[in-house]
Amino acid sequence: MSDMHDAWFFIGIFIFIFLIWAATGGPLHPIAFTGPRLAEPGALGGGTYLSLPRSPFIIGGSNVSLPGSSSGGATSGSQTTLPTLGGGGVFGIPSPFRSLVWMNHYISGAGSSDPGNEYVEISVSQNAGVPVDLSEWTLQSDASGNSTIIPKGTDVPASGIINAAADIVLSPGENALVISGQSPIGASFRENKCIGYFGNFQKFSPALPQNCPAPSDELASFYGDSYIRDSACVDYVKSLSRCQVALSPPISVSGACQSFLIKYLNYNGCVDAHRNDPDFNGTTWRIYLGRTTAMWRAQHEIVKLIDVNGKTVDAFNY
Repeated sequence: MSDMHDAWFFIGIFIFIFLIWAATGGPLHPIAFTGPRLAEPGALGGGTYLSLPRSPFIIGGSNVSLPGSSSGGATSGSQTTLPTLGGGGVFGIPSPFRSLVWMNHYISGAGSSDPGNEYVEISVSQNAGVPVDLSEWTLQSDASGNSTIIPKGTDVPASGIINAAADIVLSPGENALVISGQSPIGASFRENKCIGYFGNFQKFSPALPQNCPAPSDELASFYGDSYIRDSACVDYVKSLSRCQVALSPPISVSGACQSFLIKYLNYNGCVDAHRNDPDFNGTTWRIYLGRTTAMWRAQHEIVKLIDVNGKTVDAFNY
């Protein structure tokens, strides 16, 4: 009796399946050869979750947008509007560095009779992501036709020798003063903790920072444990300013004091003592174009920064 009940149960299932098949079209129902399909984005309410990734920057027309850009032009949405140049000036093809590297849109000492007083500042965005090599980029005047390639430089210059040159590379957040004239020390260089000592013997425009270690701190660190007993040396060192070279110490100071002054209170001695300090390197380069005449006009000027591929990084006019 149980077997008869099971047989009628399975026959009922087959009849149920047959009725569903017939109700959905039976032999006229098309066969599907594809799996389940997602609705188009519009059918799911729009959005961008199914969009393909876009390129990291857009170049074309008069707009350019790069990842991490935070300055260098007025922004609208995800694009940066290029500046309008007066006097018929044309910005040109935008560089991929546009908005990651920019000038401060002001020439200090423009048209000066001393090109050493004429400079423009270039900055790299904190959001640049990678260091930027400025060597072989070009500064160009579209008004006068002057054009100069940015040279190589020395990261840590040494006094009294010919310094080896390498590409000038700015990390994110760093800047450079690009000075039209010749370097007082014969090379472009990065500022550092000891650089103010160079100001004892050469003129720099703008003036070098005077952030050398305090002479009294140097005395306490390098003279020796008995420095406090040399009262004449202590008094003399206290009279010195930061970054001041002791050219003519009084004859009353001891030989040990003289040795200390000669070894530590000058540029090379300071570098030897502090080169490995975490705060030794500055964030500003001094780049010298080596010109004997002014690069820029005092007025009616168009200034451009061009990358190594000939594309415009930044431009302004005055």
